[in-house]
Amino acid sequence: MILIKRIAASLLVAMMVVSTGTAANISTERSWDFSVFLDGSPIGHHRFELTDVGDRRLLTSVAEFDVRFLFFTAYRYRHANTEVWSDGCLREIDAKTRANSERLAVSGEQVADAFVVQRPDGSDRINECVMTFAYWNPEFLDQPRLLNPQTGDYVDVQVERLGAETISVRGQEVYASVYRVTAKDTQLTLWYSTDDEWLALESVVQDGRIIRYELT
Repeated sequence: MILIKRIAASLLVAMMVVSTGTAANISTERSWDFSVFLDGSPIGHHRFELTDVGDRRLLTSVAEFDVRFLFFTAYRYRHANTEVWSDGCLREIDAKTRANSERLAVSGEQVADAFVVQRPDGSDRINECVMTFAYWNPEFLDQPRLLNPQTGDYVDVQVERLGAETISVRGQEVYASVYRVTAKDTQLTLWYSTDDEWLALESVVQDGRIIRYELT
């Protein structure tokens, strides 16, 4: 993807400039590292990194899950995603997923006044500001539709605020707002701190099993 490559090149140049002690047009990187559990048992991790380069934001995420049964790996999941954002809208995406032997690839970019998505079974042209399930940015909770980076589907979503509660984050009790997000066959519960920091996630998957993300 052209824009992703340009942003990556800008990052490399900026880091070289920073290393010489000269100010560069790059902000401090933010990251979220989550341990991932299935019904309370650890299965892997998911890391998100967010970097500002000029007026663009580069978001990368990498997930690795392995579900074991006895001495065998019954399910292996790998996901890598790169997104470029500007003015609160997605400008480019390049996502690759492998779930056991199944492989999925999704790409998209802003072309004139539309966002064009290429997904495994076709393509879409979306004539509005597009957002993914950008958990790191709570503004995504205000959107009526979101782009699924794994499938490329642009889906209707319903968001419900469930109130607030105290949860454990890195061994400390933290007061958090709770939201439920429902989209197609997906239901998520999300927790945010009082300053809108993403703290945790739960998702109901096949057979009612629960995947949970916890900050590490």
